[in-house]
Amino acid sequence: MQYKAPLRDIQFVMHELLDSENHYKTLPAFQEADRELMDSLFEMAASFAENELSPLNQSGDAEGCQFDNGTVTTPTGFKEAYKQYCELGFPALSAEEEFGGQNMPFSLSTVINEMVGTANWSFSMYPGLSHGAIQTIEHHGTDEQKQTYLEKMVTGEWSGTMCLTEAHAGSDLGIIRTKAEPNDDGTYSITGQKIFISAGEHDLTDNIIHIVLARLPGAPAGTKGISLFIVPKVLVNEDNSLGENNNVFCGSIEHKMGIKASATCVMNFDGAKGYLIGPENRGLQCMFTFMNVARIGTAVQGLTAAEYAFQGSLTYAKDRLAMRSLSGAKAPEKVADPIIVHPAVRNMLLTEKAFAEGGRALVYYLSHFADTVAKGEGDDLKFADQMLSLLTPIAKAFLTETGLEAANHGVQVYGGHGFISEWGMEQNVRDTRIACLYEGTTEIQALDLLGRKVLGSQGKMLANFVNIIQTFCQEHKDNDEMGQFIRPLAKHVKEWGDLTARIGMQATENPDAVGGAAVDYLYFSGYVTLAYLWARMALVAQTALADGTGEKAFYDAKVKTAQFYFAKLLPRTTTHVQRISTGVEPYMTMDVDQFAF
Repeated sequence: MQYKAPLRDIQFVMHELLDSENHYKTLPAFQEADRELMDSLFEMAASFAENELSPLNQSGDAEGCQFDNGTVTTPTGFKEAYKQYCELGFPALSAEEEFGGQNMPFSLSTVINEMVGTANWSFSMYPGLSHGAIQTIEHHGTDEQKQTYLEKMVTGEWSGTMCLTEAHAGSDLGIIRTKAEPNDDGTYSITGQKIFISAGEHDLTDNIIHIVLARLPGAPAGTKGISLFIVPKVLVNEDNSLGENNNVFCGSIEHKMGIKASATCVMNFDGAKGYLIGPENRGLQCMFTFMNVARIGTAVQGLTAAEYAFQGSLTYAKDRLAMRSLSGAKAPEKVADPIIVHPAVRNMLLTEKAFAEGGRALVYYLSHFADTVAKGEGDDLKFADQMLSLLTPIAKAFLTETGLEAANHGVQVYGGHGFISEWGMEQNVRDTRIACLYEGTTEIQALDLLGRKVLGSQGKMLANFVNIIQTFCQEHKDNDEMGQFIRPLAKHVKEWGDLTARIGMQATENPDAVGGAAVDYLYFSGYVTLAYLWARMALVAQTALADGTGEKAFYDAKVKTAQFYFAKLLPRTTTHVQRISTGVEPYMTMDVDQFAF
């Protein structure tokens, strides 16, 4: 399996669907990001991903990371690839110019991350966590902290991590135990253990800057008593040279189902010197800067899984011969027809394609709001922040779940060959499975969406997006060619509002109703969100076909994929509505002791 960057579809979404060049012109900081610059970056990233990272994907999985008494060695070729990644300027792309960054939009970095991640997801996790660490220091660090850490993190000479999880505390961060004791010099002594730390230790950089959640003495219980600290692996001298090793040690690396070439570490902090970032007891709020970036990055993984599965499946389905088409031989000169002629195989291929291309549209759409949050002002910034808050849990959970579905289809298309390692499909499933878990499980994201974002805002956040969709439907309701998309989309978006109101009423009588409905509500939200974006893509494609511009086959395929999505995938919402309507009782009536005898 050799990855080929889908540059034509990337350009379609960025230029034709989202009109990125004009979007950047609304943000003075990004006005230099024109179409020519974008395309040159895309081509550079495509070449790097295809030629340098893709060949390391399966070999890195087979070799894995090696652990020896606290030292972690990455697979063969990773150090050289990381050096080239840095030389190309990718770590610095969206960082501030003051610290050596290129001050490019976050959405451009997202496109680069997609290509890098599809070619080799394990590799992408090493620089991926650094982006969030950089943004956390940019947003919440002191001037001294920025001067100390940012320049070498921006160049990729140093990397960063996010240290949240503890053995007894996964998503419930309010019960973490890591301690931060004040020192006389204004620093803090950090003691505790963090687990599941991606890129916590490795041999790619000279220093690793850990962003760590810990508790100060006497801090309030729960999430209101958590502070955030910068804890470097190697202490930094006043002249910014590296000093002594800090008391930060990798205790072990995890033996995992997938992403084996990414070091997932147990990190021990034994009185390590740390530096408070942001206000005391406000660490979780500061960490959300990091977490939102990480969740968008994880949504990208769902997209990459679908894209990788689709590319492999399509190649195989065109080549593999099995049986004859039920409607007559399609390749009579061969002993059997290619399996792509069979409806069942096409169903899997089109599902992969619809989720990959729809996921790309959603992630890029989301990242445009992130651009505005970073550099916008006034009402535009406020609106973008609310849209980002609403759409992030949808993108993270829905795209990772559909990415996993697509990855499973990849194995299925290959049949028995999909189950063995040579073809790369089983690795895609193993690598993708974690995406539904880290940065908040699907169930946690569902509670965040329904409980905090939708009901918690009295429906205001949802209303913002519903208004966008309804306006789109109203503008194109008289377009005969668009009727096949507009009518079901308008119906579903109205149902979205009705469903929300129904759950809200149920919750007034039984708070568990929110938990019982949340996952189905998230799936419903995801399918409708992608339906909106597929309708928009169909409109762009239909307009191009009517104008006679561009590649007819490409635009025709885009319309047909939209038709498939609306005919075969959007109806899944019916099941989720029905499940919500039955309430929470089927989950809760059984006594704990009755689960097994």
